Amino acid sequence: MAITPIQTGSPEGKHKIAGLLDRFQDADTGCQATVEDILKAVKTRGDEAVVEYCRRFDAPQMQIDNLQVSTEELRNSYEQVDELFLETLSRAIERIENFHQREMEDSWIQTREDGTIVGRLVRPVDSAGLYVPGGQGGSTPLVSSVLMNGIPAAIAGVGNRIMVTPPNAEGEIDPHLLVAAQEVGITEIYKIGSAWAIAALAYGTATIPRVDVIVGPGNQYVTEAKRLVSGMVRIDMIAGPSEVLIVADGQADAVFIAADMLAQAEHDVQALAILITTSEELASRIPAELERQLAQLSRQDIARRALNDHGVILIAADLEEAIELANDIAIEHLELMIADPWSQIPYIRHAGAIFLGNYTPEAAGDYLAGPNHVLPTMGTARFASALGVETFLKKSSVISYSKAALIEDSDHIQMLAGLEGLTAHAASVARRVAKK
Repeated sequence: MAITPIQTGSPEGKHKIAGLLDRFQDADTGCQATVEDILKAVKTRGDEAVVEYCRRFDAPQMQIDNLQVSTEELRNSYEQVDELFLETLSRAIERIENFHQREMEDSWIQTREDGTIVGRLVRPVDSAGLYVPGGQGGSTPLVSSVLMNGIPAAIAGVGNRIMVTPPNAEGEIDPHLLVAAQEVGITEIYKIGSAWAIAALAYGTATIPRVDVIVGPGNQYVTEAKRLVSGMVRIDMIAGPSEVLIVADGQADAVFIAADMLAQAEHDVQALAILITTSEELASRIPAELERQLAQLSRQDIARRALNDHGVILIAADLEEAIELANDIAIEHLELMIADPWSQIPYIRHAGAIFLGNYTPEAAGDYLAGPNHVLPTMGTARFASALGVETFLKKSSVISYSKAALIEDSDHIQMLAGLEGLTAHAASVARRVAKK
């Protein structure tokens, strides 16, 4: 294993840390021209363009009439999954629903003695597009993406949830995805992927409805398409490579640390796995343990490349330095494998999700714990949050003045309007106050 533990205070350590702090990457614009052409084609030619792209890249026999998953396909999907899957699915849904129900916001009103009423009205968007990646050509159905996007939208009260996911070469969707979608109340599903799916959701076609919010992970073409349509629709985030940072002291288990670094590294070759430890002895054991566990992985080539290219092991002077460095890095997933992880919670300022203790792997959060696994990356945890119910909500201000209240405020409103040179603003108040 090519990762060499380094001291945070060494020249090499300082250089490595500087790179981690400056890891934000602009969206990959290498595919921008291609994606722009796809967006334009779908916007102008609708279903015809969508089917052309689908035939070229996914299902050669796709027809417009087959874009939407049929009622029969939805019904038959239950015959193709086993009871263990249904049991696991039920538990995951229950956990994710229970967590996200706490996120729902309430409308509220304030009243003043002069008769003024102000407040905020919280309402869901009308429709949301949920993108679910194909997962290695459909061979690894990303059921968790269905749940993590579909459940918060349902709790928010979104009336129309539209799911899109690329079909296999036969024009079919994995039954596990179809069952998961139905179990969270999604029945409108289209067999489209990549940038043309994002375009169809953003612009609408004769077959596929236009939506207000688009969420869900994807490849560089999906990401670029989301970037280009953002502003016209809301998107969840522009996500970079997935990442984990483990803070560990001398009591931490090297086997667990290596396992979690590998769990991150197997995502893709750009994945970032970082260990910051106060124990030099522990740090020295990690490379060999990574090598030992690598041999047992189905995606060992991907994981090895990710660790060799991006893996980091840093030795900090003490826990305070390790925690402060974790804050500066503002990681997507932060694991605290230390003797008393709860004692450090008050000092954590920036992290997408925090995993406490030796028996809380990131995988638990990815699938079953309840919190959302769509998290800010590339240091954006300094200001961004996980996807949640609020992603599908919008807020309208409510304002009501009585005549007496407007008279009371009129001079102040007119003064500020005058400073800004907006005489019509001032007049709109003055005319009301002057009216008998």
